[in-house]
Amino acid sequence: MTQSKYDPITLEIIQNSLQATADEMFAAMRKTAMSSIIYEVLDMGTGIMDGKGNLASSGAGIPAFIGVLDKAVAVLIKKFDQPGDIEPGDVFATNDPYYGGVTHLNDIIVAMPVFVGDKIIAWTANIAHNSDVGGMAPGSLSGDATEIFQEGLRLPAIKIISKGRPIQSVMDIITVNSRMPDVLKGDLWAAISSTRIGVKRLLELSAKYGVDTFEYAMVSFMDFGEKVSRTEMAHLPKGVFELSEEQDDGRIFNVKITITDDDFTVDLRDNPDQTNSPVNTSRDGVMVAAQMIFKSLTDPYSPCNEGSFRPINLLTREGSVFHAQEPAPIGFYYEIELRVYDLIWRCLAQVMPERLAAGHFASVCGTFIGGIHPDTGRQYTIIEPQIGGWGASISRDGNNAMFCGFHGETYNCPAEINEARNGLIVDRMELNMEAGGEGKYTGGRGIRMDYRLRGDDGFLTAGYTRSKIPAWPADGGAEGSSNYIEVIRTDGSAETYAFVSGLTTNKDDIIRVVTGNGGGFGDPKDRDPEAIRQDIRNGFISPERAKQVYGYVK
Repeated sequence: MTQSKYDPITLEIIQNSLQATADEMFAAMRKTAMSSIIYEVLDMGTGIMDGKGNLASSGAGIPAFIGVLDKAVAVLIKKFDQPGDIEPGDVFATNDPYYGGVTHLNDIIVAMPVFVGDKIIAWTANIAHNSDVGGMAPGSLSGDATEIFQEGLRLPAIKIISKGRPIQSVMDIITVNSRMPDVLKGDLWAAISSTRIGVKRLLELSAKYGVDTFEYAMVSFMDFGEKVSRTEMAHLPKGVFELSEEQDDGRIFNVKITITDDDFTVDLRDNPDQTNSPVNTSRDGVMVAAQMIFKSLTDPYSPCNEGSFRPINLLTREGSVFHAQEPAPIGFYYEIELRVYDLIWRCLAQVMPERLAAGHFASVCGTFIGGIHPDTGRQYTIIEPQIGGWGASISRDGNNAMFCGFHGETYNCPAEINEARNGLIVDRMELNMEAGGEGKYTGGRGIRMDYRLRGDDGFLTAGYTRSKIPAWPADGGAEGSSNYIEVIRTDGSAETYAFVSGLTTNKDDIIRVVTGNGGGFGDPKDRDPEAIRQDIRNGFISPERAKQVYGYVK
C-alpha cells in the first residue's frame, strides 16, 4: 500500500523538527552572546514562522517574547512588498513598538527569510534584550522619558544584511549609539547567527521532504492548534465576566471577558488614556498577554502556533494605555502588559478557581544597576529581572522565588557571574520573611537580595509594580506583600522606591531588592496545624504571628 505524501507521521516529524530547529537557534544564540542578560538569564526567544509570517512553531525562550516574533515578521512582509525587496541572504531587524517591535527599544528582533528558489517558505526569528541601545539614560530605560525618542535608537523594520553581506553603514549607526558598542555588536551578531542556523536547518528539512509537504505540515499543524483550543474551550465557563482594579499609581484598569462556544473576547477599551511616562504598551503586546492566559486555560502543555489563538478577539482603544500611539514612551511596557495578564487572570479566577491560583507578585521587578567597573574602567550595566512569590492554589501552597508568569522561562544571574563581570558584590539572597499571603494554603515567598557596589558615581534604575497594592488573595486568604527596592547608604540612611531612574550610587551603598509574597487561598483558620508548625520550624512565620493569624498552635 502506497503511503500518502501527507501521511500524519511525516507531518509530525516535520513539526518536531521545527521545534528542534528553534531550540538549536536558541542554543546558538545563548552560546555566542556577550551579555549575561542573554547567556545567563536567557532573556530571549526564538521561533519559526511560515512564509506569510504566521507562527508555525512556538520555539524556545520567554513565552512573552515568542508571541512577539510573528507580529514583527508580519510588519516586515508588509513593508518590504516589492519585487527584490527581500532576497536570499537578507536579514532584517526591528525594535520599535510602532514598527513591528511590539515591546521596547532594548529588545531587538532579528528575522531572516528562508528561500527555496524564488519562493519564501518560512522565516526564522529571534528577540533578546540588549544592554544599551542609546537614549537619555544608561541601559536605555528611564522613568523620566516623555517620548520614545528619549529611549534609544529606533530601528523601524530595516534591512541590516543584504544578500549575505552586512550593510556596514547601518551596523555603524546601531553600534555608535550604544554606550556599550562592543557588547551590542556581539549580541547582534549572535542573533544573526541564530537566524542563519535556523535557515540552514529548514532548507535541509524542505529538501528532505519536499517543499509542498513542508508547507502543508505547517498549515495542518496550525489547523490542529485551532482544533485543540476550541475543544478545550468547551470546558470553560460561558458568559460575560468583568473586573476593575486599582493600580499603584491610582489609575483604574478594567477588563470585560466574554466566553462563548466560538470566541474568547477580551475587551480593554474602557481604560485610561496613554501617558507621557513610559508605562504604556502596544496593542500587539496586549495581545501577547491575552494569548498567554488563553493558552494556560486551554492546552498549556503542547506547543502553540498561530492556530492556537484563532478564537481570541481583542478589543482595544487607540490612544489608551493598552494601545499607545506614537510617540508615547514605552520603556516599562512589560509592567503594563503584566497588569493586563494579571487582570485577565484575576477576572477569570473568580469563576475558575480550580484552574487559576491566587495572585502572585506579578512584577518583572526590572533592576538596572550600572556605572564604571572599578577594575577595567569600562561601562557596565546589569539588567536583572527578579524572582518572587506565587499565589496559593485551591490545593497547595504557592511556589517560592519564581519568575513572574509573564517573564517565565528565565534564570536569575548567578552571583559569581555578576561579581566577575560587574562592579558589585552580591551580599545575600534569601527568602522574604515579611508577613503576607496567609491562608488555608499560603502564598509563596519572595526574596530579599543585597547588591553592594564597589565604585562611585554609579546609577540605579528600577520599575516595580504591586508595590502599594500587593498580590490579591482568593477565597478568604490574606493578600501578599509588596515589591520594593531600598538603597542603604554608607551613613546608614535608607531610601525606598518602586520606580526610580538614574539614582546616583556610590561605593559600599547597598541596593536591596525585596519581592512580594503571593496571595493566600482560603481562610487561614482552616490551615492544617502540622503545616503551621512546619512554617514555624522553617522560619516562615514566628510563633507570635502564627497565633495572631491562625489561632493557638502548640
